Amino acid sequence: MNISDLSAAQLRRAAALKERLEKLHKELTSILGSASPAPAADDGGRKKHKRSAAARARMAAAQKARWAKIKAATKSAPAAKAAPVAKPARKKWKISAAGMARIMAANKARWAKIKAAQKK
Repeated sequence: MNISDLSAAQLRRAAALKERLEKLHKELTSILGSASPAPAADDGGRKKHKRSAAARARMAAAQKARWAKIKAATKSAPAAKAAPVAKPARKKWKISAAGMARIMAANKARWAKIKAAQKK
């Protein structure tokens, strides 16, 4: 049942019932002292992975070594400003003339088809 299908009287009655339920739940928890636990949030059944202290120590040592390498490279540079360690440039990718001709022919055919459809 969709909530938009309910009449105003039905909505008011539903709201009153909900308030009554909340009041009864509060009364029950005050009597029992929170005997019924609150519903836990669904975590999807996944366990949280924890790293061991040894693994964390290895990670910290590796990160310190990386930073030491970067700092050593910047100190050896003669410039006053510390230049970041640059990644090697990627090889420029170039399309062949035959490949470009095929792309242009396909585009011309596509646009011809579109213009023919617009004329109809």
